[in-house]
Amino acid sequence: MPDPVIAVFALGLFAGLIRSDLKVPQGTYDTLTILLLFALGMKGGLAIREQGLLNVLPQALTIALLGALIPLVLFPVLRKLVRLNSADSAAMAAHYGSVSVGTFAVGMAYLEHRLISYEPQLTLFVVMLEMPAIGVAILLSRMGGANQGTRWGQILHEVFASRGMVLLGGGLLIGSLYGKDGLGTIAPLFMQLFHGLLALFLLEMGLCAANFLRHWERSNSRVLIFALCAPPLLAISAIPVANLMGLSEGGSVLLMTLFASASYIAAPAAMRQAVPEANTGMAISAALAITFPFNTLIGIGIYHQVWQWLG
Repeated sequence: MPDPVIAVFALGLFAGLIRSDLKVPQGTYDTLTILLLFALGMKGGLAIREQGLLNVLPQALTIALLGALIPLVLFPVLRKLVRLNSADSAAMAAHYGSVSVGTFAVGMAYLEHRLISYEPQLTLFVVMLEMPAIGVAILLSRMGGANQGTRWGQILHEVFASRGMVLLGGGLLIGSLYGKDGLGTIAPLFMQLFHGLLALFLLEMGLCAANFLRHWERSNSRVLIFALCAPPLLAISAIPVANLMGLSEGGSVLLMTLFASASYIAAPAAMRQAVPEANTGMAISAALAITFPFNTLIGIGIYHQVWQWLG
């Protein structure tokens, strides 16, 4: 039997494809997003408090370096094989170099459902992967001949003041300052109810993915192939990194999941501001309508099996 949260996502996807009138109110979706991002941030903050910042800092810096490297690898692939222009290649590289918090949360639920433990600092890696990928992708767009009028102040504000970064970063800070005992009064909402909140969030994600799929154009066949092939290849590339860091089975699978995920929140907002000529709609469609369902429904299980073979 699949994990319950994955079954809920499949329900939302099915409801959207058959054009059901099922909807998650916008206010409810916004509330769920806030709760999930804050909960993930606090989990990472607890890890920092328990293990010490200096102990996890080398791993975090390594992850940040890899976050900058991934778009550098993807950009020429998108230019030569997918045949996108510089602006669109940079936007797509930003989405796939960055990460999906929703996919990461599903990966956590997948492991917890199987009683597989993982290192808590993986939540810190979410933050460390987000920013470098977007910054490098913007630089690539400029080097490729896109609009030279880059307003870095506005872009940095767009990224660092975004809902995701404020909640993840704030959760990290609060979790590291207060620890488990200090968070006891609010822990039931953010920790014990985490899987229920995630299920409702994925119901809306299923509906959104179905909407993108219904409007997918046949001319985007190369993008479709990229959106299906890139995640497994990126996941496999995470295995030697996980081994080098000495991560456990659960930590390795989560790192593979992070590498395989694609952003549909932070990256679209930043790239719209930085590279307005890029087709960010195509990038977010690939990330949300193709890669997210693939990872959620079967990808994470495949990555786990691959780790057992190769890890």
